[in-house]
Amino acid sequence: MTIDYVVSFFQEAISVALLLSLPALLLGLTVGLTVSVFQAVTQIQEQTLALIPKILAIIGALLVFGGWMLGEMITFTTAIFQKIAHLPG
Repeated sequence: MTIDYVVSFFQEAISVALLLSLPALLLGLTVGLTVSVFQAVTQIQEQTLALIPKILAIIGALLVFGGWMLGEMITFTTAIFQKIAHLPG
């Protein structure tokens, strides 16, 4: 196992992690920003008003994108196991 292999493995792992977290994070950011603007306009300063919609949006994103996320994780894991099998001993 060379340094190049380890570096490429971690680069690929980080890119897959970012790709998988992107839908939930973007949806949470969008909902949080919308709720914050609503709170600023109406001058309502309730903490649960900001938290609960973000939680529901992230759960919804995980339900919608969960199948795709699982497929990407399976593809990445399968590729890693295939690469490990072909490493010189």
